[in-house]
Amino acid sequence: MEVKINNSTLALAEGDITNESTDAIVNAANTRLAGGAGVDGAIHRAGGPSIMEACRKIGGCPTGQAVITTGGNLRAKYVIHTVGPVYQGGNKGEAALLKSAHMESLKLASAKKLKSISFPAISTGVYGYPVNEAAQIALKTAMDYLKEHGDIELVRFVLFGRTTYDIFAEELNKLI
Repeated sequence: MEVKINNSTLALAEGDITNESTDAIVNAANTRLAGGAGVDGAIHRAGGPSIMEACRKIGGCPTGQAVITTGGNLRAKYVIHTVGPVYQGGNKGEAALLKSAHMESLKLASAKKLKSISFPAISTGVYGYPVNEAAQIALKTAMDYLKEHGDIELVRFVLFGRTTYDIFAEELNKLI
């Protein structure tokens, strides 16, 4: 599924983000940038040790912020590591932190003059964010950013599993 926003494209795809060839892929990291489960572990395994070496040099990343490293052995040149919130019921600032995680990743891509970026469904795995709420925040943030910043040509959400893809597609349809 694709939507044009000015001269940019926002796309949804079901698949494995480690296979993406966009300029950058986004990692749903932890605050210590220590590797972990889910997409974080998959990116570190596929990308090789150079990503962890770069993460160690950076040291950490607060929730809602983003940092960038090499893509190592990945097809993507860069990995943007962002830390989404752990879901605690929805009234502890989680929505603002999730929006910020996406926004800071997009700003970093623009600052690096990247033309394409792929996101996973940040915070929806072990961090427990309800997928429909996370999708609405992620998609609206990306759409709003692309309306104001034409430098990024492609924002792709690469979603693991048909259920997550279908939820993102449903939320995107509500926004267009």
